[in-house]
Amino acid sequence: MINLLPRWQKRLLVVLAGVAVLGLLGFSFVVGRVLAGPDYPSSTSADAGFARDMQIHHAQAVEMSLMVRDRTENEEVRAIAYDIVLTQQQQIGQMYGWLREWNLPQSSGGQHMAWMSAHPTGHNGHDKDYGAGTRTAKDLEVMSEGLMPGMATSAQLAALSNAEGVDADRVYLTLMIAHHVAGADMAEAAADLAETGHVRMLAAKMAEGQQAEITALQELLGRI
Repeated sequence: MINLLPRWQKRLLVVLAGVAVLGLLGFSFVVGRVLAGPDYPSSTSADAGFARDMQIHHAQAVEMSLMVRDRTENEEVRAIAYDIVLTQQQQIGQMYGWLREWNLPQSSGGQHMAWMSAHPTGHNGHDKDYGAGTRTAKDLEVMSEGLMPGMATSAQLAALSNAEGVDADRVYLTLMIAHHVAGADMAEAAADLAETGHVRMLAAKMAEGQQAEITALQELLGRI
């Protein structure tokens, strides 16, 4: 059978066929991306580690702030405690929501802060920049209770629970300063190491906010 199509029509058909193939490949790629789902952080990522560990760290700050709120007679202390409760509880909700969205467990069962090992702050679990034999009794107690740096021990929480008035203010401010110092370190590490933009953004905001609160807490402690 003789092909009677002009040469220009043959070329047009070849071009259209090529366009159709490219379109089909592009469509298949898009469908594949949709079916594969969003590219979420892994369970071992800094994003997930930060979300898990900071929830625990924040939860103790909320606990201490609620304790002092009922024991202090100082309106400045009460206002700071109330602000910490509101701010950190809201952030806990955000981090909990991230892990749910990423389909990751809220707890990994691994060592706290191991995700920070690549950061210059020097944290690797509980191995902060302590030289051999320089760990204090408080450091050892924190480690023995499985706590993260800056967190209050059970004995310190009991001391806060038993204190009243000015004594409660001093105990709370001292504990919260140490808590914030370690929390700011963790947030700075997450701001550098996290893969996800909104995680880096919140972590940087936390670090800035806690550094500012450290100054305010130190100034207030100096006046009490």
